[in-house]
Amino acid sequence: MVTRDDVLKTLEGVRDPELGGNVVELGMISEISINDGTVDIGLALTIAECPMRNQIEGDTLRRVQAMVGVDQVNLRTTAMTKKQRAGLMSVARSRARENAEPTRVSPTTRVIAIGSGKGGVGKSSISVNIAVAMAAAGYRVGLLDADIWGFSTPRMLGVDERLGASDESKLIIPVEAQGVKLVSTGLIIETEETALMWRGLMLSKALEQFLKQVDWGELDYLIIDLPPGTGDIQMALTRMLPQAEMVVVTTPQRAAQKVAVRVADMARRSHMPIVGVIENMAGLACDCGRVHAVFGEGGGRELADDLGVPLIASIPLDPEVVPGGDNGRPVVGSGTRSTAGAALRAAAGTLVEMVPPAELETCTGRIAKILTDLELPA
Repeated sequence: MVTRDDVLKTLEGVRDPELGGNVVELGMISEISINDGTVDIGLALTIAECPMRNQIEGDTLRRVQAMVGVDQVNLRTTAMTKKQRAGLMSVARSRARENAEPTRVSPTTRVIAIGSGKGGVGKSSISVNIAVAMAAAGYRVGLLDADIWGFSTPRMLGVDERLGASDESKLIIPVEAQGVKLVSTGLIIETEETALMWRGLMLSKALEQFLKQVDWGELDYLIIDLPPGTGDIQMALTRMLPQAEMVVVTTPQRAAQKVAVRVADMARRSHMPIVGVIENMAGLACDCGRVHAVFGEGGGRELADDLGVPLIASIPLDPEVVPGGDNGRPVVGSGTRSTAGAALRAAAGTLVEMVPPAELETCTGRIAKILTDLELPA
């Protein structure tokens, strides 16, 4: 059974992009009632014409609908009362005066983690190509290779530089490649063949450093290439980036689909909404006109249906993907006729529609700025 506390915990992931506060601590949840799988939520905005209304409503619905045991969500949006608005102003005042963010990832950045329960399904290839496709579409994109042991994104982007630090801020500066800001452990070791023999605590510490000591700047999207499984990195991510949302990758094979569902279960237990499923290696088209289901068929659709989320894309097998990854030429690049590249560009476009970039200014953000400018007493 879903409880009120479960819903509130999930809604802590719905954040005001400028303040970085969530709708629960900002007092924007005025009502929650649960009846046989139907959840009714009251959402109070500072003003009815809040420019962030669509995004906040969409994030609220998507997160609660993704909860196990929830069949329907009814959302009622109203304007705040004077008392509610005063409470929000108090939170906004303290938020505006904080000296540092918990991480260097701006609260306006939409974070999309790409994961699966097992390795070998093409998470890194999908992460790189989606990041490059988003950057080519004009968005400011960062790519965090969180597969600390099994890093591969530097080669896929054709990067042979090493991470450096700013002389002034002492922060790590990402390497820019093909319009994407990249951070990976592959950019700090001597050679690509060097093994990182780190235990679990060091893995989560590395992720913490990449989030807290990297000068990411202003990003529209941060794509995170997760390692396989449901271990330290995944748990640390949900703790440090509560605004993160997940895309689950699987192959059409039933065995892969049954393993991929585990990372979805982890995400939901951690109150991380699942955006949708991407099916990779879906089929190989040959010159004879037939499509060969080399790795089976139907696993992506079955997983999406089981999770109650959209099937974002079905990426075909394509001989251009492997040499493109080995030589730093992602198949979404201009000038290629890759079938997988076309499907990945479409997947990136679908993700932008489903998780749109944040607006530059919000109704609550303007209130915080006014309070700061006036230097009102706490």
